[in-house]
Order: sequence, then structure tokens, then C-alpha cells
Amino acid sequence: MQYRTDPLRTNECYHIFTRSIAKYIIFNNDYDYLRLVEMLNLFQYKDFCYKYHMFKRLAISTQTRIINELHRNGNRSVDIIAFCIMPTHIHLVLQQLEDGGISNFMSKVLNSYSRYFNIKHDRIGPLWESRFKNKHIEDDEQLLHTTRYIHLNPVTANLVDKPEDYEYSSYNEYIMPYTRKICNLDNLMDFAPEKYKDFVDDRISYQRELKIIKKILLDYLTY
Repeated sequence: MQYRTDPLRTNECYHIFTRSIAKYIIFNNDYDYLRLVEMLNLFQYKDFCYKYHMFKRLAISTQTRIINELHRNGNRSVDIIAFCIMPTHIHLVLQQLEDGGISNFMSKVLNSYSRYFNIKHDRIGPLWESRFKNKHIEDDEQLLHTTRYIHLNPVTANLVDKPEDYEYSSYNEYIMPYTRKICNLDNLMDFAPEKYKDFVDDRISYQRELKIIKKILLDYLTY
């Protein structure tokens, strides 16, 4: 898959990818993963004016009130269509809602997590390999296949056997109508949850086999 760094167009969808320097493991426990998930949820809103660590110092009741207001107002710079947080990298599908929306959103998320990680581990310097990479999604079919590829990442990496067992992706938002909602799929994809599950499950074996084939070829070419 070829990622690009072309200017991002408003109202278009993109597969966004970024990973840590030298594939360093930067998500080590539930708290790390869930912290980033919450950042994704909060920083998509233009009205969220807090630094994340300051927001977390507020009373729980105040945090809840702010989040409910953000959801109610719905004033977003991006729509999150899909996400998956892996130990060394992040996959997102984003729709840009205003000029510079994706760049601003990613800057807030990546910089905020870098500060947290560096303080926690007493380190300095950049955490991410690059700003981020993007691939423009041309149509609904490509969008559907991209979300499947992203949701199968944990299975392909043998972190879980089934994508619904992975807590740090948007997959369960697709197949369980009443689960936590961070993604906005309105007017983008029309599918029944059970059909999407079949669509994803049908690819599990193939995607694992493809990973093995790629590794064998890489080992052969570098021998």
C-alpha cells in the first residue's frame, strides 16, 4: 500500500497511518491504549479547548458534561470513520470537514501522546517516525475494504483470534449497534452489522496467509 503526503482535500476520506520510531512499542497497557482512544474522541471536536492532561484533572462530572456538550454540538474538524491502535502504530480512516482539519487533528493527537509518553518514560525527542502518511480513498468500495484491512490488523498480527476481541479498534462500533460510539458513519457506508461481520471474517485467513507470504519473500530477497 502506497501512502502519500499530498495536500488533503476537504470532504474527502483518507487512510491515515503513523508509527513509532524504529517500531518502538509505545502502547504497553490498557491505560496507554485507552488514553489515545479518548484523545481521538476529544480532539475531533473544534470546541474542545483543553490540553488533555488538564482535562483529566477536572472532576468526572465536569468531564462528562463537557463530552456530552461536544457530542451534542457536533462541531468537528474531522469525522473518524475507523481506527485501530496497534502496539507500534496507528491506523485511521478520516474524512476532512474543513481545510487543514486532518493535519490539525493529527498534530494535537500525536503531540499530546508524545508528551505523555516521554514524561512517563523519562525520555526526550520525537516519538513518531514521521508526521503521518495518507492514502486518498477514491470510492465507497475502497472505503469498505480499507476499514476491513484496518480492523483485521490485530488478527493478522496474532494479537487476537477475532477482531471483536480487540478493544482498541472501531470494529465493535460496526457490528454492535449499542457499543461506544466514536466513529461517524452517516451517509458513508450502508451495511447491516451482521453482513459487515461476515465481510470481515471472510478475509481473516487470507490476510494472515498474505502476511506470511510477504515475510517469506522479504527473507528471501534479503538473504
